[in-house]
Amino acid sequence: MTINEKLSKIQTEFKSKKSRFNSFGKYYFRSAEDILEATKPFLKELGVTVRINEELLPTDAAPVLQCTATIFDGTDALSATAIVGVDLDQKGMQMPQKYGAASSYGKKYALGNLFLIDDTQDSDATNTHGKNGTTKQKLTNESLAKAKEYIAKGGSINTIKNKYIVSAKQEELLQGTL
Repeated sequence: MTINEKLSKIQTEFKSKKSRFNSFGKYYFRSAEDILEATKPFLKELGVTVRINEELLPTDAAPVLQCTATIFDGTDALSATAIVGVDLDQKGMQMPQKYGAASSYGKKYALGNLFLIDDTQDSDATNTHGKNGTTKQKLTNESLAKAKEYIAKGGSINTIKNKYIVSAKQEELLQGTL
């Protein structure tokens, strides 16, 4: 099996739940450690290893970390990169925590790029914390189930639509709950 075939197997069969909760943003997310834990059975089965390298890039603005995730089978390697800035103005954090937060994000997104993890509905990637004037998020399958329960107990579909971006299909499913 080539390195491309091994990576393709991981990309198509990989599953990692969002088991961590951000109480500030009120959403679930997965960490780099969660991703690595979920890949371990594949690594053993396929005889590959994963490395993550970080490099501080010289810039005139805020510091930038380049994180590269590499899968290696002893002969060949494939890599994916993520670039993240270090927010030096982040309140409530000491300098090592600022770099650590950027490092964690960089690792997570480098692994996500390598394993083709689709985080388009990941609140960790889309949460604006109210800074853009909107806090609407896409209605996920998990949120849809909760929305159905809410409506079944007498809640309003408009309340759901004020909080979430609801597709036409999802709205039909919710109206079927009435």
